[in-house]
Amino acid sequence: MVLKIGILTVSDRAFTGKYEDKSGPAIADYFNNILLDEWQSTSEIVPDEIPQIEAQLINMADNDKCSLIITTGGTGPALRDVTPEATEAVCQKMLPGFGEQMRMVSVLTVPTAILSRQTAGIRNESLIINLPGKPKAIKECLDAVIMAVPYCVELIGGTFFKIDNSKVNTSLS
Repeated sequence: MVLKIGILTVSDRAFTGKYEDKSGPAIADYFNNILLDEWQSTSEIVPDEIPQIEAQLINMADNDKCSLIITTGGTGPALRDVTPEATEAVCQKMLPGFGEQMRMVSVLTVPTAILSRQTAGIRNESLIINLPGKPKAIKECLDAVIMAVPYCVELIGGTFFKIDNSKVNTSLS
């Protein structure tokens, strides 16, 4: 079975075309580099609005049957940063260790990373992981947690996949 990954960019500016989405493509590049198995993605851009984020997460999990959904953006402390709230609303279980690990690694290079509110959770057979919106932070955060992702996806009944461990920078974690 082919691994399906949902990539959801949450950004008012990217949604309206005022800003080029670089985060969504950075996520796709990351998985193109580390995955050893065939995969396909579905990508969407939504504004920083809880109903739109929730609807897209539900669609990617329930209709598109994505085993892994990665969001980017909307994880900071600003008033319009609501991705974690939308994620929590659609998940049956939360996995706070993902956010804890990502912040622990990020704060080593960016002191303000402590303000980030990344999290992860499970909706049915989908693992949802919230990432920050900067491409450099995306790789750093994914490298910090990726070793646990295939096992988690397998435990919840998603598509089994393998990664090339030699391409993951674990020096910070």
